[in-house]
Amino acid sequence: MEPQPKYRLRDILPKGLYWRTLLIIVAPAALLQLIITLVFLDDHWQATSKRMSQGVAADVALIIQLYERDPTPENLADLQTLAMRPLRLDVELQPDAPLDIPRCRPWGSTLDRHFLRALTQDIGRDVFYDSTCPGPQVIIRVETPSGILQLKAFRDRLQARSGPLFVAWISGATLFLIVVSVIFIRNQVRPIEQLADAMERFGRGEDASRFRVRGAREVRGATTAFFDMRERITRHIEQRSQLLAGVSHDLRTPLTRLKLQLALMPPSAEIEDAKRDLADMEETLDEYLAFAKGQAEEAPAQVDLGALAREAAADAQRNSGGDIVVDVIGNARTPGRAQALKRCLANLIDNAAAHGDKVEVTVAGGERAVMISVDDNGAGIPEEQYEEAFRPFSRLDATRSRNQKGVGLGLAIARDVARSHGGDIQLSKSPLGGLRATLRVPRPA
Repeated sequence: MEPQPKYRLRDILPKGLYWRTLLIIVAPAALLQLIITLVFLDDHWQATSKRMSQGVAADVALIIQLYERDPTPENLADLQTLAMRPLRLDVELQPDAPLDIPRCRPWGSTLDRHFLRALTQDIGRDVFYDSTCPGPQVIIRVETPSGILQLKAFRDRLQARSGPLFVAWISGATLFLIVVSVIFIRNQVRPIEQLADAMERFGRGEDASRFRVRGAREVRGATTAFFDMRERITRHIEQRSQLLAGVSHDLRTPLTRLKLQLALMPPSAEIEDAKRDLADMEETLDEYLAFAKGQAEEAPAQVDLGALAREAAADAQRNSGGDIVVDVIGNARTPGRAQALKRCLANLIDNAAAHGDKVEVTVAGGERAVMISVDDNGAGIPEEQYEEAFRPFSRLDATRSRNQKGVGLGLAIARDVARSHGGDIQLSKSPLGGLRATLRVPRPA
């Protein structure tokens, strides 16, 4: 037999802050009021009702005893008058009637047993008692030598009305507490939800507009700190972009002059070596700038990752000449920066094509994320070096054939782009025998 799964309390408790806070406030209050209600009903209401029932039973027994001493119509009339005025009992003699009559319901109140027990003890004979019929009175029937003596007593003499009223007040107070708690907690949780949404959008590189700071003091402080941090990061990115633009211009100008000078020199082996060195320098400079520049000023929009994967695979196939297959499953559209994501996919596919002659790209659109797997049949890398491969300028030449192009920034740039969209890249062993790089780009909720 398979072992049954063990369910713990935390598995069934709510996970959200809103419902957890509501549970923390409402559950103890409702439990306390329930305990108070039960104690009140058991100690006060039932005890009071029991004593009231015993008092009515004594009055009924007295009326029956006075009638049986003198069972004349005149005495019965006097007893009916006396019973109605001070005792609020309606007395009626039914000479030829049975003791038991049909009940409205098969069961009555839990307090009926106290009254019936006291009445039976005081009278010492069988008694019919019915409190199930609607109306303000209950029926008591006792057999006498002259017939059935029926007495009707008002319910408020048998049961204390404070019990149901108390339960109604407690239930109303609990409901009021729940409503107030829902409104209060909702107002406290909403600023946290807005802050979390703004942080998530900013993490994906989207323009999260500034909203009004509200909520508790701690939430206001966290929101203000986030806005300040966002402004500092945005200002830093702008300054870095301006700096990189100046560095790019300053470095490319002397490189262009050197290339022009070499082109004007007489051809020789040394000149060709110098041209190749300049080409490597220019390519290295482009890769440095791409890594440092990140996503720059590109605005997010709806992008089709399946189409971007096909474009990147076509470019890589023209450059490497390898066998690259792209398979798109489901809807692969998601918000993001098209150029940055294409650069990410191009780096992953170029890296796979550089180390294997067969590459398979699978794009699968899910409900919460788009998953892209890039497999190659190369030599692969050991599992303990997966994270090392993402470090900038890392070259795992001992395990992967050396790629003559680049300086080891391809995977670092790809992961930087993935994480800027709220996703990540994970490495694993490929079914083709080489390396698998899995890109996950989440869809916004």
